[in-house]
Amino acid sequence: MGLLPPTAGRIVRDGDPRRAIVFQRPTMLRRSAAANIRYAGAAEPRMRELVALVGLQHAADRPARRLSAGEQQRLALARALARDPAILFLDEPTASLDPGATKAMEDLIRTVGRDIKVVMSTHDLGEARRLAGEVVLLHRGRIVEAAPAAQFFEAPKTPEARTFIAGELLV
Repeated sequence: MGLLPPTAGRIVRDGDPRRAIVFQRPTMLRRSAAANIRYAGAAEPRMRELVALVGLQHAADRPARRLSAGEQQRLALARALARDPAILFLDEPTASLDPGATKAMEDLIRTVGRDIKVVMSTHDLGEARRLAGEVVLLHRGRIVEAAPAAQFFEAPKTPEARTFIAGELLV
């Protein structure tokens, strides 16, 4: 995302595509849910479209900070989408959510992923299996394996990947 400069290597991408990020614990502005989305630059019609996309029509006028954790995470996603990103970064988007909120968020990620590139970090093996098209396994700040998801889960090449898939902790 460019929040920190790389300590080594380089990042190569076509041009400078629009990017947005949803953090694990997003900050809600002291405004309504709708105003949080408008603040990100969405005009009224786009704001209403995004509220509907994330299923928050019932809460559009409620204070964002009073929404449940799952609703706040969906609102953070809508706010990020208001920027019309070409690439969307998600940092543990379902951490600390109950199963129902996790399912709602995963469904949204699948929907959004049809139109834009989604790069997501997760420690949840099941979530990675459900959502990933490609897996990049990081360990101690280094890429230890990168492969299409089916290949990664069915035939891991590195000991670290085999350990992770077996449900063991990488330390």
